[in-house]
Amino acid sequence: MQQQKDLPKAYEPRHVEDRIYEFWLKKGYFTPKIDRSRKPFTIIMPPPNVTGELHLGHALTATLEDIMARWHRMKGEVTLWLPGIDHAGIATQVVVERQLAAEGLNRHDLGREKFVERAWQWANKCRETVMGQHKKLGASCDWTRERFTLDEGPSRAVTTTFVRLYHKGLIYQGERIINWCPRCQTALSDLETEHREVEGHLYYIDYPVVGELDHVTVATTRPETMFGDTAVAVNPHDERFNSLIGKRVAIPVISRDIPVIADEAVDTTFGTGALKVTPSHDPVDFEMAQRHDLPSVNILNADGTLNKEAGPYEGFDRSDCRQALLVQLERDGLLSKTKPHLQSVGHCARCDTIVEPWASRQWFVRAQPLAEPAIKAVKDGRITIVPEQFTKVYLHWMENIRDWCISRQLWWGHRIPIWYCENCGQPMAAVDPPEKCTHCGSSNVYQESDVLDTWFSSALWPHSALGWPDDTEDLRYFYPTTVMETGYDILFFWVARMIMMGIENTDNIPFRWVYLHGLVRDEKGEKMSKIKGNVINPLAAIDDYGADALRFAITTGTAPGNDVQVSSQKLESARNFANKLWNAARFVTRNLPSGSVDMGLQPGLPVEDRWILSRLDRLIAKANQLLRDFQFGEAETQVHDFLWGEFCDWYIELAKTRLREENALSPVPVLVQTLETSLRLAHPFMPFVTEEIWQTLVLHLPPDEARPDSIMIAPYPTTRGCIDGQAEEEMGSVIEIIRSIRNARSQSKVESARWIEAEIYAKNRSAIETHRWAIETLARVQPLAILEQRRMDENRQGAMVLVLRDVEIILPMMADVDAEKQRLEREKEGLEVRIAGLKNRLSGESFLSKAPSSVIEKERVKLLDTEARLEKTKERLAQLS
Repeated sequence: MQQQKDLPKAYEPRHVEDRIYEFWLKKGYFTPKIDRSRKPFTIIMPPPNVTGELHLGHALTATLEDIMARWHRMKGEVTLWLPGIDHAGIATQVVVERQLAAEGLNRHDLGREKFVERAWQWANKCRETVMGQHKKLGASCDWTRERFTLDEGPSRAVTTTFVRLYHKGLIYQGERIINWCPRCQTALSDLETEHREVEGHLYYIDYPVVGELDHVTVATTRPETMFGDTAVAVNPHDERFNSLIGKRVAIPVISRDIPVIADEAVDTTFGTGALKVTPSHDPVDFEMAQRHDLPSVNILNADGTLNKEAGPYEGFDRSDCRQALLVQLERDGLLSKTKPHLQSVGHCARCDTIVEPWASRQWFVRAQPLAEPAIKAVKDGRITIVPEQFTKVYLHWMENIRDWCISRQLWWGHRIPIWYCENCGQPMAAVDPPEKCTHCGSSNVYQESDVLDTWFSSALWPHSALGWPDDTEDLRYFYPTTVMETGYDILFFWVARMIMMGIENTDNIPFRWVYLHGLVRDEKGEKMSKIKGNVINPLAAIDDYGADALRFAITTGTAPGNDVQVSSQKLESARNFANKLWNAARFVTRNLPSGSVDMGLQPGLPVEDRWILSRLDRLIAKANQLLRDFQFGEAETQVHDFLWGEFCDWYIELAKTRLREENALSPVPVLVQTLETSLRLAHPFMPFVTEEIWQTLVLHLPPDEARPDSIMIAPYPTTRGCIDGQAEEEMGSVIEIIRSIRNARSQSKVESARWIEAEIYAKNRSAIETHRWAIETLARVQPLAILEQRRMDENRQGAMVLVLRDVEIILPMMADVDAEKQRLEREKEGLEVRIAGLKNRLSGESFLSKAPSSVIEKERVKLLDTEARLEKTKERLAQLS
């Protein structure tokens, strides 16, 4: 890649990012070559839906996965990040139907074949869009291996799996209660159903007892469903209804007789204690009907209107029927009362229509036999879930799993590979369309019209994307994959099913680690939505702040499983960090001598050089450990704090003072080495700006045949044994002195250009003396006296005294007595609060039993230091009083 020797004054992401990404693509860095002598690192991308543009949740997923991929690639591992797109059955069908509606058409006007063609046009368009958006983010996916769930290979995996499970007796057709969307006219998975708290009513309706002048009152939130009642149930232990058990009551309006039955599942505290049983439209009632051999009466048409079972209300919409029915019940004296009632109501996640529980004949997977090996894989440690608390959630759900409804009444998706014979009526399951009936030989066969739940094909994703059911080279080398990274909200609906299906089809786990991230929320912690107007468009954010800033803003400081808060302020801070890094790099490159820089470090380095190299070595160890522990947000924070706080704000400022001294040892080799190493540390998080700076920086370095052409394949830093505790302690004191004087100047509103007098009393006087020039320059103090000990009885009226750990600073003529006393009182109170907190922590059994011994010792030292500062502060207050 052509690069200039000088960095421009300002970093302009839009002029850099596309060029760098094209460079990476042309070099083929994203496409791994199989090397059986090395263990690969593999991530299969959770496939985004072909329903439009990416949102911040996709950006979070892509960034976290790219961090992992880039880190492992820099470690020299064969790294595959395989991208893909999901056909998103119901979601895509809803989008295409809306497009047709805008043209005054519906899917039936086109017919199935033409509708599917139209859906493919939309899918192909979105596929290109999604790919382009991932490239904008800097995603280092292997685009040569990109997959779509409806491609020929994944589709064959779907049909093969279905047929195998069918012949094993693990797929069956049966009647169950499912979620039905009247608008989409299809069954929905639980994930496709959003439950919301709605202010409704509880209606108390009297059912006359047949042949008597008595009645039983039932309470219901959905009075229109009474046309589907097949019993009234009471608890056998509820003495109020003992005389009614076995009798019959009449459903109001239609006067159909139904029995009064006893069942212990009836909650005696809900409503009146008498429950209307509607097996076709309530899951609890459906199970009760199974126990009592009750018939099921469906009252709805597919579009949500009432059918002939509703008598005079046939053809009414659900809501219209409810209103008209309530009027009639009240007129007939059968509506005894109505009261407000908060209830959870399911809505279609795609079109927001209220869904109906509906007993329907659907295709199901027997989940329990598949769940058992999936449970074992997590319990025996072959699969680890991060964060660990979700392991219990996973196991609880899997140990209580129910059969999975896999059929959808849609046209877009994998059509169920079942064929029926028109002559004998027998079903056949086959991967390829049969020419004739395998039962009677008739050639009059037709295929099942339903398609499979999108999650069925998604459950096969880790192995189908690598070529299964074929025995491909990719499958043999890259499977099982390493990490599955996704949101915690689909742990059950996707992750669990991938584990079940992966083990079933390959007799091996699909991945070794499951990393779960949280949801993306706004700065107030609220869910982002177009209605609230708090949505951040990732592409717009990239245009405004740059891809690196977006990546950093949505991942820094986050922890596995925790929700992420994103705001324009956070994006701006991330952009500022990129600019800070850019400006630091400009300073370094502009101070490089002509020709190439000798990176060798001379013996006897100054303390500040040994300090920054020691701090860098600690950062390298910490960053690698955090990345191993999937603590990506904390790793970023550590890199940010080092670069901004220690390298830019301190070492570069200290280096400037040396660059102005003619006879001082040049800090340039340390500046270059620290910058170059830091760029490699930061690269997985901010790939574009680090690549751009690195390409310029290496032009100034001596030629090295082993040096790669890109930072993304340069080795990730490892520790070099540069830890220097003495240098860190000494520089820690110097920095604390400068910072304290600066803060005092700010509090006293001293002009930044004004020099002030200072006296420093320190036990390690000689060490502080070597940094006189830095303290004078960076704190703007002259004259400066550095002494060992001062007389405690000395009265320094009008002076400000700064009490540090092992140092005392006196700033004569800096404060009036009253203001100084107030400042010291505030400082005393703050120290007392801090001491109380440290003591509380060090006395806590949880902390002492769980924290590493090094951390505990660090907290104890911190307590001793803080107590010493408090004593000195009290002494100074006593002098002033």
